[in-house]
Amino acid sequence: MTDVTISSLAARSEFIGTVADRMWHAWWREAGEPLATLLGHLRQFKTDAVPLGVVAHRGDEFVGSAILIDSDVEERPQYTPWLAALWVEPEERRKGMGETLSRRIVDEARALGFDRIYLCAVPEKSGYYAARGWTEVERDVGPHKLVIFIRHLDAEPA
Repeated sequence: MTDVTISSLAARSEFIGTVADRMWHAWWREAGEPLATLLGHLRQFKTDAVPLGVVAHRGDEFVGSAILIDSDVEERPQYTPWLAALWVEPEERRKGMGETLSRRIVDEARALGFDRIYLCAVPEKSGYYAARGWTEVERDVGPHKLVIFIRHLDAEPA
């Protein structure tokens, strides 16, 4: 992983199409949302405010991405901000990249002054986050029966 760079998605906008493609196929397509809508959202991302994204890459080769957004679960608008759309290319999985990207989004949230961050996962993926220090808040949320997690940022080192 030493050859992988983590950059702001807004600063490396050439990766927006790839990030949109991965997000659309993984989460948006099934919901019937057009790819163009997602592309429009990602083009509005910032480097120093929510929403923002990070991209892991080796030069021009996409490795993975994650985003920080205001809300990821329609049923829980009171929770903000969210680590969302964590994606690591299949051949790069099980090498720590998901954890690296998650940590970067946590650090971005802390730098923006947030004292907590949320994420959601389908039940079969919830063990991954629990094993990495995320605390379960709720279960069976929404039509996908999501598990909601929180991480308190004030107790962690910067």
